[in-house]
Amino acid sequence: MLDCAIIGGGPAGLTAGLYTTRGGLENVVMYEKGMPGGQITQSSEIENYPGVTGEISGMDLMIPWPQQCQKFGLKHEMVAILRVSKDGDTFNIHKDDGSITQAHSVIVCTGSSPRRAGFKGEDALFGKGVSTCATCDGFFYKGKEVVVIGGGDTALEEALYLAKICSKVYLVHRRDTFRSAPNTVARVKRTQNIELVLNSSPEEVYGDEMGVTGILIKNNNGEVRDIKVPGVFTFVGNDVNNQTLKQEDGTFLCEMNKQGEVIVDISMQTSVKGLFSAGDMRIAAPKQVVSAAGDGAVAALKAISYVDELLNH
Repeated sequence: MLDCAIIGGGPAGLTAGLYTTRGGLENVVMYEKGMPGGQITQSSEIENYPGVTGEISGMDLMIPWPQQCQKFGLKHEMVAILRVSKDGDTFNIHKDDGSITQAHSVIVCTGSSPRRAGFKGEDALFGKGVSTCATCDGFFYKGKEVVVIGGGDTALEEALYLAKICSKVYLVHRRDTFRSAPNTVARVKRTQNIELVLNSSPEEVYGDEMGVTGILIKNNNGEVRDIKVPGVFTFVGNDVNNQTLKQEDGTFLCEMNKQGEVIVDISMQTSVKGLFSAGDMRIAAPKQVVSAAGDGAVAALKAISYVDELLNH
């Protein structure tokens, strides 16, 4: 019986592992089917993590984290978790090798995956000029022109953010109306260095050894426009990695919103006692490394209190 099972090995999961073990829980296992580190390991350069100066990649940032956690007793099991269920006060961790491990508490931090738009060259140039995070990568295009693809709240908000940094932002959307809030749309239309490229979709992003050099955009009439830019940002939604919380009957173990994000309170507590969620998969997540780490610390401290009360009352 584990004191705490942590599902996911990104910044939230690793921080939860550090705080649970250092805080006194003796039997803690972090389940991560690959190497720990999370999505951020794919970023070529990090400039906004507090206390880190100079050039550092996402991989370099994350390399020391597992070692620090393991020093305090965190165990890492490289296995995929199919499902987390609960029977009374006991959680069951169903693994893909067919075995089941039991735990007093669970912290789920399996994150979310930015949805790819699906145009030619997107995967090959991802991280080399194609990005899904303006706050992570926007600064690299200071004073340059970029393309933003999408028509929802995130796309428009990120276009506004980039417009403060970049000389020009081309906002490409497949329709002539936006799904975003009316006041956000109005702000975009008022911003002089945002050009709306409507009724249009990306055909192909291209580049060289240095990265992206341009993108081909096709409108509804079949006309193709070649926009020469070094950066392309896609915001077509996120897929929440919530599969481990899905039960055999198709329902979820705890409450979710319509987007499939886990509903938590300020303590990262879900609607199920002893079950916590942290990082990008929870509601209103800022999707930043520092925020995910903070979530993991909060969830861990609450998990310690929960297990202590469970075992001593």
